[in-house]
Amino acid sequence: MRRSPALALRRVLQTPKTFTNFPQVFAGLISGSKQPTLIFKIRNGVVMECPNVAGARVPVYEIFAEDAYRFNELTEGLGDTINVIDIGGQIGCFSVGLAKAHPGVRINTYEASPVSAAIATGNVARNGLADRVTVHATAISDSVGELVLEDDGSASGLNGTHGVIGDPNAVGVVAMKSVTVPCITFKDALDAAGGDVALVKIDTEGAEYPIVLGSQPEDWAGVQRVVIEYHPAPGHSWTELEAFFTKAGLTSVRHERVDHELGTHWLRRV
Repeated sequence: MRRSPALALRRVLQTPKTFTNFPQVFAGLISGSKQPTLIFKIRNGVVMECPNVAGARVPVYEIFAEDAYRFNELTEGLGDTINVIDIGGQIGCFSVGLAKAHPGVRINTYEASPVSAAIATGNVARNGLADRVTVHATAISDSVGELVLEDDGSASGLNGTHGVIGDPNAVGVVAMKSVTVPCITFKDALDAAGGDVALVKIDTEGAEYPIVLGSQPEDWAGVQRVVIEYHPAPGHSWTELEAFFTKAGLTSVRHERVDHELGTHWLRRV
């Protein structure tokens, strides 16, 4: 995908501020496909391996350069021990970043893409977090069984059940392949985590609708915080999710909107 000049400049400025090995990162970015994998050494001690493609790199910058999910605000008041479900874990940036920032956090990470899940598992182990972060190579949806994922095979953050939204011929967009993956429901994930889950993060490129709407409001009774990215999905809009979460007792306290179909909500039980 084409990046705006402003975004490109922001990434250039963020790179030396965020990564101790920024010369190697810059060299890898310039090399492009000649260097298929990048290692990011973050100044807080985290080390992340990432395919050297734009769609995979974005969460590295969002989490470690921008604190896009506002970790301190997200976990404020939840206590020293926090049970978390991360739905749409990609290469593990959210889970690794949160676990590193909060030693009492335990996370079950669900990632549908087999490629992304394998990289996430490696990143969890690389950072010594395997005792607190468990990666499941499984999708979450509205039923138990299998679903078809559109997967570019390079751990893109754009993988999803709807494929790439926008121009498939844009620069940086890799052809998608249909991959059949196992899926469970949110209730199944909740039960597997022990039922006492305080925080849920969802970023699934449009699959948030069957994940949430396929559950029951009472499934969320113990959940205190939700951060969810919503995306364009045929026949759906944020208002459906808002109505569901209202029934579940969760209220949006922050909204960062990109456009009418795309943005992020932070919800709390108030």
